[in-house]
Amino acid sequence: MNGNYKNSYKAAQKELLSLSVYNVGYQKCDALHQWGPGIRDHFLIHYIISGRGFYEINGKKYSLESGDTFLVYPNQVATYYADQNDPWEYAWVGFNGSDALSIINATDFTREHPFIQHTPDGDTIMHQLLRIYEVRGNEFEHAVEMTGHLYTALALFMKSADRKSPSTSYNSYVQKAIEYISSNYSYPITVEDIAAYVGLSRSHLFRSFEKVLKQSPKEYLSGFRIKQSCMLLTTSDLSITAIANSVGFDNNLYFSKAFRKAKGVSPKMYRVQHTSATDSKE
Repeated sequence: MNGNYKNSYKAAQKELLSLSVYNVGYQKCDALHQWGPGIRDHFLIHYIISGRGFYEINGKKYSLESGDTFLVYPNQVATYYADQNDPWEYAWVGFNGSDALSIINATDFTREHPFIQHTPDGDTIMHQLLRIYEVRGNEFEHAVEMTGHLYTALALFMKSADRKSPSTSYNSYVQKAIEYISSNYSYPITVEDIAAYVGLSRSHLFRSFEKVLKQSPKEYLSGFRIKQSCMLLTTSDLSITAIANSVGFDNNLYFSKAFRKAKGVSPKMYRVQHTSATDSKE
């Protein structure tokens, strides 16, 4: 393919809680084409197919080229731009979910060193990223197939990783807590329940979440429940009360208040807006 081009796709709904594709695409950039400085609310991997460019993160600038991969972490200020004489072409995928952090922690990516030069299995990883784009779509089966190829790509990064995360790290505590939340969010669990399962004091659990996710366990639990309620609002006919009960809110008024705070609208209005948006595309 000649010249400059961009092909991208953004998922309308992120229905899978464990791992969801947020966006995917590939692009041949113009000279000095730049994104940022800015932040994402999800992980974003770029594999460089050809050319060169620069990645600025944590006050440092890195020169990257064909065969390298770089990762943008959620809520981390980043800038990246193409070389003037040999602008890069890359494929990317954005994703998040309860499995995302533990998977990334099992690769050679770190916040201090968020790139891998001369990426092992680079051609296979590129193929998987392009396959995610090829199977794109807003139906549930599309989400499952996109996530399947994403898991395969991430497994390749894990396979070639040199580092191993210590079993008692902040990350492992947070991942264990997330696993508990994923399995028990529909019950009226508390932060104390989560801390007891992980084997930490409430204050130690709080510090672990703040260090790794930059939010408290309570905020994460509420956000997880709200995300699940969004899926139920747009894919089921359950009443608002039934949805509140299904995601662990035993008080309908508290659920509506928490939902409005997170989404800016009531659960009822959210359902109307997203149902209308879906209908208008058909």
